Amino acid sequence: MRKVLLPTIIIIAASLLVIRIFYLQIIDDSFKLKSENNAIKKVYDYPERGYIYDRNGKLLVANQASYDIMVIPRDIKKDLNIAEFCALLNITEEEYHKRIEKAKVYSPRLPSVFLSQLNKNEFAAFQEKIRKYDGFYFQKRSLRDYEVDYGANIFGFITQVNEKQIEQNPYYNSGDLIGKQGVEQSYEEILRGIKGVKYIQKDKYNREIGPYKEGKYDTIAVAGEDINLTIDAELQKYGEELMINKRGGIVAIEPKSGEILALVTAPSYDPGILVGRQRSKNYTLLYHDSIAKPLYDRGLLAEYPPGSPFKILTGLVALQEGVVNEQTTFMCHHGFSYGGGRFMKCHGFGPHQLHNGIYNSCNTYFGQAYMLTINKYKDPGHAVDVWSGHIKSFGLGQFMGYDLPIGKRGNIPTSKTYKRIYPNGGWRSSTIVSNAIGQGEVLMTPIQLANMMATVANQGYYYTPHIIKKIEGEKIDEKFTTKHVTTIDQKYFPPVISGLFDVYNKGTAYSLRVEGIDICGKTGTAENFAKINGKRTQLKDHSIFVAFAPKDNPKIAIAVMIENGGFGATVAGPVASLMIEKYLRKKITRTDLEIRVLNKSLLSEYAKVGGISDALKIESVPKDSVLQAKIIKPKAPVTTAPKTEVKKTAVDTTKKN
Repeated sequence: MRKVLLPTIIIIAASLLVIRIFYLQIIDDSFKLKSENNAIKKVYDYPERGYIYDRNGKLLVANQASYDIMVIPRDIKKDLNIAEFCALLNITEEEYHKRIEKAKVYSPRLPSVFLSQLNKNEFAAFQEKIRKYDGFYFQKRSLRDYEVDYGANIFGFITQVNEKQIEQNPYYNSGDLIGKQGVEQSYEEILRGIKGVKYIQKDKYNREIGPYKEGKYDTIAVAGEDINLTIDAELQKYGEELMINKRGGIVAIEPKSGEILALVTAPSYDPGILVGRQRSKNYTLLYHDSIAKPLYDRGLLAEYPPGSPFKILTGLVALQEGVVNEQTTFMCHHGFSYGGGRFMKCHGFGPHQLHNGIYNSCNTYFGQAYMLTINKYKDPGHAVDVWSGHIKSFGLGQFMGYDLPIGKRGNIPTSKTYKRIYPNGGWRSSTIVSNAIGQGEVLMTPIQLANMMATVANQGYYYTPHIIKKIEGEKIDEKFTTKHVTTIDQKYFPPVISGLFDVYNKGTAYSLRVEGIDICGKTGTAENFAKINGKRTQLKDHSIFVAFAPKDNPKIAIAVMIENGGFGATVAGPVASLMIEKYLRKKITRTDLEIRVLNKSLLSEYAKVGGISDALKIESVPKDSVLQAKIIKPKAPVTTAPKTEVKKTAVDTTKKN
């Protein structure tokens, strides 16, 4: 048996090897294709990216023709007239050599991009003489063509893949384009389509002689899918106009669906400046602007103490925990004493219950309610975790799971927070009472504030905020249609909503009412400190406002954060009222508010810390160029309700009402 076993194994192994070789040599040509790669040229056919529309079908982003000059370093003739070649493409000889060396590092035998994103006019002259330049050829692509000059933070932009991305994803080759930031990144695989490829055979003289195997292995390009965003284009545009010469963010959400209606960051920029040959130069200017930070999406990334809007949650948790009811009364003497003689200031006076506590934004009421919540339990650590659990059920203190590639989790403190801050213990409710009014360790982003208001508007539930409304031929992720229910019973929301309604009717937003629209809102002011010459200096407070409308069957929830804007009702409040009316009525009746907001410039406040950035003042270029940049200038005072297009302007932390 042993004598037979070894020969049998050898015969079987040899048979399998012969069969495999036969398959690879005779039946399967794919390895032959790879082995003959030196005599075969791959030519890619790049598909059009999918178009981007708003919620109402308005076209926002389309495509335009573009051309890349490709190079295969090994095929360049030694007698190439470099001076003539460079003059044709309007580059220096130094640039030429630098680009050729970079291509050689990638591969002497494989094509890579020599010069990218030429428009039709730039390409026309080169096309006539391309036959003179062996080793160079052109690759047609499509670049983005922005139909609007707003929403740059939502769209993102298109850029060339880097070496790391090529290593991670075999789909991409050197010179390929990929979406970065915004929906271009989030929905890259849907928008990009599938590129086609043609295999061209070459003879021993490196001349093309036709398709390899009669095009057997060629594939055709498949265009990317179109998408509809949840954004209301007109609302987005209006929000960016209102934020001229201001820094901050606006986020508006449809409560019943979680659809993001507007996502404004200020300052912003015209998305068109990141298209074409000037893209790299313009991106560098934006990227290195450390003063205004136009690439920093404040609606998603800026974390602030939320100030008084957080009192809404303080009241709801206190009701849920049974430590107060609608009739519970606290006396306010322009504040209240706590914790060994410390005093929390308040502009209120007299008896305050939940209702007038909300519309008067009484620090005393909510400070007392918070301390009762914590003191309900013997262990303050356990109490804070109970409180924190309620707050986090509103989607706070965590990444929210929306479909944009950036975000911050904010901060909702737990017992671990205070064990770290006070390792020796000794802390109690009075130590952390500033949480009650949205100060202390609490941090929120504008999108979290907007989602909080959407949850209140829905009386206890929310849907994960998202920016995709429809994908051609596909369903959106089911996580965006999954309801999230808070730990607060539904019955506690109506009295809070009643108080928010009277913020407009009796309270701090009385002057911001819009006739015929029942708005529920809350003003907020957040303390703002910065280091100036090494010294911690208090600057003008940030202005905060949250709202939803109408009171019954809400259609929009909104959060506005404006840096150095002062009281919540001064700048942020008018912006919120205007945005709500614009969305619900498609027109503005409070033209007085509109004029006030558009004339309001905070540049002098920003000049106190770091000066005013010039990075957004990007020079415009000839009209026949792909790039149509805009120069951002301060606007003249508005004296009538404007109907003209306006451009935009770029944030930090937070206090009282």
